[in-house]
Amino acid sequence: MKAQLDLMQAALDHINQGFTVFDSDLRLVAWNRGLSDMLDMPENIIQRGSHLEAFIRVNAERGEYGPGNIEGKIARRIERAKLFEPHYFERVRPNGQIIAVSGTPLPQGGFVTIYSDVTEERRRQEKLERTVEERTRALQQSEDWLRLVTDNIPALIAYLSPGPVFRFANRRYADWFGHSVASIAGRAAADVVGTDLFAELEPHIDHAFKGNAVSYEYERKRPDGTRAYMRSTLIPDMTADGRTLGIFVLSLDATDQKQAEATLVQSQRMDAVGKLTGGLAHDFNNLLAILMGNLLSISRMEAPLDKRDLDRKLEPVLEATKRGSDLIQRLLAFSRGKAVDPQAVSLATLVRNTESLLTGSLPSSIRLETEVADRSIGACIDPTQMETALINLAFNARDAMPDGGTLRIALSEISIEKREADDLGVPSGRFSKITVADTGCGMDEETRLKVFEPFFTTKTFGTGSGLGLSMVYGFIRQSGGAVTVDSKPGSGTCLTFYLPYRRVALSADRNGATCDGTDLKRGRGELLLLVEDDPDVANAVTDQLQSLGYAVLRAESADDARSLALDLPELRGVLSDIIMPGQMNGLMLAREIRRARKDLGIALMSGYADWSDLAGNERDCQFPVLAKPFTDDQLAQTLQKILQSSTASQSGPIDRPEVDRI
Repeated sequence: MKAQLDLMQAALDHINQGFTVFDSDLRLVAWNRGLSDMLDMPENIIQRGSHLEAFIRVNAERGEYGPGNIEGKIARRIERAKLFEPHYFERVRPNGQIIAVSGTPLPQGGFVTIYSDVTEERRRQEKLERTVEERTRALQQSEDWLRLVTDNIPALIAYLSPGPVFRFANRRYADWFGHSVASIAGRAAADVVGTDLFAELEPHIDHAFKGNAVSYEYERKRPDGTRAYMRSTLIPDMTADGRTLGIFVLSLDATDQKQAEATLVQSQRMDAVGKLTGGLAHDFNNLLAILMGNLLSISRMEAPLDKRDLDRKLEPVLEATKRGSDLIQRLLAFSRGKAVDPQAVSLATLVRNTESLLTGSLPSSIRLETEVADRSIGACIDPTQMETALINLAFNARDAMPDGGTLRIALSEISIEKREADDLGVPSGRFSKITVADTGCGMDEETRLKVFEPFFTTKTFGTGSGLGLSMVYGFIRQSGGAVTVDSKPGSGTCLTFYLPYRRVALSADRNGATCDGTDLKRGRGELLLLVEDDPDVANAVTDQLQSLGYAVLRAESADDARSLALDLPELRGVLSDIIMPGQMNGLMLAREIRRARKDLGIALMSGYADWSDLAGNERDCQFPVLAKPFTDDQLAQTLQKILQSSTASQSGPIDRPEVDRI
C-alpha cells in the first residue's frame, strides 16, 4: 500500500501545477511539490492531517489577502470552504505573481484544489489588449483621416460589398443620393440609388463583381429639375486567390465637361456650316432660278391653258421646292445638332445626307463619289457627330487637293478576327466600315502619327483649331469603334472608321417620290379647322386640303380657333401652325382643345427645324407634327391617322364641358 502511495505522490510531483486534497474535516489528505514551489508554504504546514486554517493563516499573515483584520479574513474563508461549493478565483500575490485557484468538491466530502501560475498568460493578455486598443485607436484615427481626405476630394467615393450593399461612402456620395454618411452604410444599393437608376447600373455592378474594372456614364435628375451627368469607375477588391470581396466606386460629376464637349462639338459643326454656306447659296440660287423661270413662263401663257404644258412647267417647280425644303431641313438639323445621343442609325442615310450637304460646297475640280454596299448597315452612334466628322474630313480632303482630285466615301460591312481586333483595340466580330479617301498630297509618317493628337494641325496658324481629328477619334472610340489612317506623301489619305455593326430597318425617304394622286388617301368631305396666321400659307394649305377631299374652315388666331373648336360639333379635325402671335401657341391650343374634345383629331405643322425653343421649350408633344413645306401624300397620311384615331376614341355621346373663353 505504501509503495502505491509513493508512486502516486511521485506522479503528482511531476505536475507543473499546485495540487491539494482536503477531506470533509478540511484536513490535508494529498498534495504535490508544485504547491510548495508555487506558494512558498512552510514544510511544517504541508503535512498530512494539517487543517486548512493553517494554510489560510500563513497567507493572511504575509498579506496574500491584502490589509485588514486577519482573524476575520481567516474566519470568512473557512466558512466558505465548509460549503464545499465549486469555486474559481485569481489572486495577485504581493510579489506580483498571479495565481488561479480552482476548487472542485468531492462526493464523499472535501474538495480538490488546483493552483495555476497564470502570471505570464495574464501579462500576455494585457499586452495583447493594449495592442488591440492601440491598433483600434490607430485604425480609428486612420479611418477618420481617410474620411477627412475622401470628404474633401471633389469626387463621389463608396465601397460596395456583395448584395450589393454599401459599406462606406464619403460625404459627397451620401449627399448626392440624399443620405448621410451614417445612414448609407449597411443599406442595399437599390434602396440608396433608387430602383430605376439601379436597373440601369446593375449590369455594370454585376460585371465588376466578376472581377472586371468597369467605366460608364449615367444621367440623373437633380432635385431642382436640372440634369446631371456622372462618370463612374468600378474597381474590384480582389484576394490573391481571385475572389471578389467588394468593389470600390469612384464617380465624378461630368456635367460641366459634357457641356464643354457639346460646346466644342457645336463649334466644329458651325465651322462646317460656314464652309457649306457658299455651296448652299449656289444650290438655292439654282433652285430659285428654276422657280422664277417656270412661274414667269406660266404667267406668259395665254388662255386657254394647255394642261400638258402647264404640268410640264409645274413639275420642275414642285421638284425644286422639295429639294429646297429637304436641303434646308438637313442644314438646320445639322447646324443645331442635338446633345450626344447614341442611337441605332442607318449609316447609308448619313452618307447620303452628307453627300447632299457637300454637293455644291466642293469645288468643281473635286469629284465626290459615294458607295454603299448595303443600306441596312447601321451603328449605335450619335448621328450629328457622325455627320460632323464626315463633313470635316471632306473639307480636310478638299484642302489636301488644291488642284482637284477625287473624294470617295464608302460604306461596307466587315468581319474582324481576333488578331486584327487586338491591334485595333476592339473585340472581334462584325463591324460597319466607313472609308473616307482622297487623292491629295498625303502625309509623311511623322505627321500621320500625330493627326489624332489634340491641337495638332498642319494648317496655317489661326485657320484651324487642331481639334477636328482628335474629336473624331474620341467620338469613334466612345462609340466602341476604332479609327485608322493610311497615308503617304503624294499618294493621298484614307481614314477608316470601324463601328460595332447594327442592322437597321429600311424606311422610306421623307421626301420620296411624289404621288400622282391616284394612291392618295382622300377625305370624304370631313370638316377640318385650319389655324394659320399667314394668309398666303393658309391659302396654299387650304387648296391642298380641298384637293384631298376635305371641307376647310379657317382661323387666323388661337383664340378664334379655340372658340370654333368648342362650338362646332360637326368639326372632325384641327390642323394648326405651332408658332403664332399672341400668348397661346399651337401646342397650347391643341392641348386645350384635346381636354375639352377628345373626339377631334389634331395635327400640328411648323416651318422651324426646332420649334420647341420658340414654343417655350415645349418638348412633350403627343400630336403629329408636319414640317413645312409638305407634300400631298404626307398631309393625306397624317390626316388619315388623326381622323382614324379620333374615331376609335369615340365611345358614346361627346362630353363638352363649359370652358371659360380666353
